[in-house]
Amino acid sequence: MAMASFDTNRTTAGLSAGKFAFFANMMTAVAAWNDARITRNALSKLTARELDDIGLSHGDIEAIATRVR
Repeated sequence: MAMASFDTNRTTAGLSAGKFAFFANMMTAVAAWNDARITRNALSKLTARELDDIGLSHGDIEAIATRVR
């Protein structure tokens, strides 16, 4: 009969850091999505004249909202 063995010398620090990085990246992605949503909504409420005053058009809204800061 074979006995099961466990490797007790291996650390789990890398696993914990990986999980933290995953959740940190997820929170960053959610924050970026929310910022883009808020920007898109605010710019979409402006008239063509108001957008022209700030040098934009309705076609620019998506690019402005999703650009990397």
